[in-house]
Amino acid sequence: MTDSALPTTSREWRLLSRPVGWPKPEDFELAEADVRQPGPGEVLVRNAYVSVDPYMRGRMSSAKSYVAPFELGKAMQGGAVGEVVASNAEGIAAGDHVLHFGGWREYATFDAKQAVKVDPEAAPLSAYLGVLGMTGLTAYAGLLRTASFKEGDSVFVSGAAGAVGSQVGQIAKLKGASRVIGSAGSDDKVKLLVEEYGFDAAFNYKNGPVAEQLRAAAPDGVDVYFDNVGGDHLEAAIGSLNLHGRIAICGMISVYNNTEPAPGPKNLARIIATRGRIEGLLVNDHYDLQPQFVQEVGAWVRSGELKYRETVVEGIENNLEAFLGVLRGDNTGKMIVKL
Repeated sequence: MTDSALPTTSREWRLLSRPVGWPKPEDFELAEADVRQPGPGEVLVRNAYVSVDPYMRGRMSSAKSYVAPFELGKAMQGGAVGEVVASNAEGIAAGDHVLHFGGWREYATFDAKQAVKVDPEAAPLSAYLGVLGMTGLTAYAGLLRTASFKEGDSVFVSGAAGAVGSQVGQIAKLKGASRVIGSAGSDDKVKLLVEEYGFDAAFNYKNGPVAEQLRAAAPDGVDVYFDNVGGDHLEAAIGSLNLHGRIAICGMISVYNNTEPAPGPKNLARIIATRGRIEGLLVNDHYDLQPQFVQEVGAWVRSGELKYRETVVEGIENNLEAFLGVLRGDNTGKMIVKL
C-alpha cells in the first residue's frame, strides 16, 4: 500500500456508559475516527480479525481490577491480528502480520513494541487470537502450572466447549489424564466434547443439578477443576474434589453481569478435609511459557492431535453482538470477528 493509498478514517467501538447488569446496545457506539499516521517507532495496522472475550465485561465497569477499565468515549481495546500498512519502526515492515491489542476498530496506530510478529504461513491468522493466542496460553498455563496437573489426574472443566475450556480438556488428555469431564450449555456442545475433542464424559448443565451430573460423570472424584463458570459449578467441584485436589479459577462467567455479589460456595469448608487448593489465574503472569507453549501446542495443531473450533462473525458493525454472544454462550470455541 502506498502512502497515497493509506486510509484516512476508521470505524471504532466506544463505551458511552458503564453497563449495569447485562450490557445494552445504548451503552456503546460505533463511531468514525481519523486514522493517525505512524510516528517514530510506530506502526499502522489494518485489522483482519479481532477478539471478543468474557474478561472484557469487567473492563466495562469502573471497579478496581487487574486491568484498567475502558475509558468512556474512547475506543475499546482487545486482541487483534492484522497486516502492517505503514511502519516507522525497525524490524517491522509494511506487509508483515502482527498480533496486538488495538482491537474493536478497523485500523490501529501504536508503538511497535506492543506488536508481536506472526507467521500466516505457519497457522491461519485467526488462530493467533485463539488456539495459539491468549486463550490457548491461558489453558496451557492454567492447567500445567496453576493447577499443577500431573499424569493420571482426573480433570473437570466447566465452559468446556469454549475457547479456553476445549483446549484445557484436550491438553489434559494429551498429557495423560486418567479421565476428563466437561460441562457445556447444550446437547450439541456435549456431543462435540466427547466425539471431537476426546473428553471421556460431558454433560449439559441445563439438564439437571451440576453436582449430581458431575458425581455421575466422575464417580471417583476429580483431582483438578478448571473453572470458567463459578457458581454452582465451583460448588459441585469442591464437593467432588479428591484429596490434595487443585482448583484453577480462570473465570466466573455466571456472575459477570450480576448487580449484587454472588454468594460463595456453601461447602467451602470441605477444602479443609481434602487439603485442596484454590488459586486464581491470570494469563499475564505466564508469558514466560509462551515459547514453550507455541512450540508444543503448535505441533499438536499441525499434527491434528489438538482440534479447535472458531465461531466467526463478519463485520466490525457486528463486534458488539459477537461480544454479547460470548456472554450468552452462543459460541463454540473462540469467538472472532472478521473485518
